[in-house]
Amino acid sequence: MIFRRVLSSELTSTAGAVFTVLFSILFSVGLVRILGDAAGGTVDDREVLAIVALTALTWLPHLLALTLFIAVLLTLSRAYRDSEMIVWFVSGRSLAAWLPPVLKLALPTALLVAAIAGWVAPWADRQIQQSRERFAQREDVNKVAAGRFIESRAANRVFFVETSDLERGEVRNVFVADRGRGRDSVIVAARGTIETTPEGDRFLVLQDGRRYTGAPGTPEYRLEEFARYALRLESTPLALLRGSSTRSVPTGELLRNRTPAHKAELLWRVSLPLVVLLLALLAVPLTYSNPRAGRSFNLIVAVLVYLVYFNGIQIAQGMVRSGRLAYGTAIWLPHATVLALTLLLFVRRVYLQRWVPRWLTPGYWRDRAARA
Repeated sequence: MIFRRVLSSELTSTAGAVFTVLFSILFSVGLVRILGDAAGGTVDDREVLAIVALTALTWLPHLLALTLFIAVLLTLSRAYRDSEMIVWFVSGRSLAAWLPPVLKLALPTALLVAAIAGWVAPWADRQIQQSRERFAQREDVNKVAAGRFIESRAANRVFFVETSDLERGEVRNVFVADRGRGRDSVIVAARGTIETTPEGDRFLVLQDGRRYTGAPGTPEYRLEEFARYALRLESTPLALLRGSSTRSVPTGELLRNRTPAHKAELLWRVSLPLVVLLLALLAVPLTYSNPRAGRSFNLIVAVLVYLVYFNGIQIAQGMVRSGRLAYGTAIWLPHATVLALTLLLFVRRVYLQRWVPRWLTPGYWRDRAARA
């Protein structure tokens, strides 16, 4: 009872600390990346925090699996380092006695990962894609933020305004660089407004400005002054998201529509809860170390196992998507391999003293001959 209570408490506290650190790193990296997208004009700057939060939800299953794996590794490594494991072994506890406390934390985590991977993460990914889609289909001038250069969707026009009041459709101190049909034009104007014709076409109407037109690399440029100049804006009707990524497809639709791409995505979602359980179990024998020896080798092996495991699942997912591997085989092959490795390590640590029996080593027969 004391053993399980102490171990459960330490595992929980270590997992909480690891999750806090990893989530802070993930949130910071995601915030910097989304801010870069917003500065580049591909994300609405008013939805940056919402997109970062939704992105964090999509990565939460990976984060929880890694958190539990690291927590078990750190807890057992500390116990070996402080010779605490020797006390438990001498008191009659085997390495297998660590499984119930680890599973007590791993099972709820696996259920939480299954719920997030199956329902929450696809919903969050849909919200992100819809936000990007809405912003991509807005008119060019509506994307403009004061003091920032914004490229049009067709990549042939660049806008810059010093101040803007887009709710009223007004901009001031406008700069527009337009390229088309071998001639470039630069337009500067004191102010501008957005107007819509009865046919639904939208125009940026500039007032009190100048237009410089010419061919690049030649001195033939023309200067025109205008009191009113209209630029037609690119505008497309708002289209609904058509499921360009299988990551955003609901799990129910994946089960109903069993295309290779949907099977590959379903394979990934089913694998994540199994990864949580198997990595937590694998960490128990993987952290075994001699207190007199270094612990770096086991930690390096643990990192390699984690990377190989996830890459193996992704390789199986890609093969299912391309039709080179059956879904029934891909769903168990990576996990069965890791489970077999876990059982082998447990047998080695609990029942065997060495990988090769002593009587098969050359030194055994030399020692026996010398004694004779």
